[in-house]
Amino acid sequence: MGKEEIGCDCDVIHEDVVNRVRNNMQEDILYDLADFFRIVGDSTRTKIMWALDEHEMCVCDLAVLLNMTKSAISHQLRVLKEANLVTFRREGKIIYYKLADDHVTQIFERGFEHIMESK
Repeated sequence: MGKEEIGCDCDVIHEDVVNRVRNNMQEDILYDLADFFRIVGDSTRTKIMWALDEHEMCVCDLAVLLNMTKSAISHQLRVLKEANLVTFRREGKIIYYKLADDHVTQIFERGFEHIMESK
């Protein structure tokens, strides 16, 4: 990569664009978005989300599927639940988890499709 590809030697070329983008930038929202990607970026949580995208599941079934303890799965589900990425329903003593809504499903599936494009 040549020096000219790394940067430029000017202060600003399109000040109007910079000002417009700066005015539209909502840093608190961007921090929340970064947290969202950090949470989704964990491989265990990604596996759980993939499984829940396939079908709602209980902690026991997820633990068997991922060869993990129920405690470890519960911890990861708690993180996903606190981030509003999964929800649950109770059927007797069994709690079934699923992705929280269509937005979460779409984000997860679009990311999966993007990765599969290069495979």
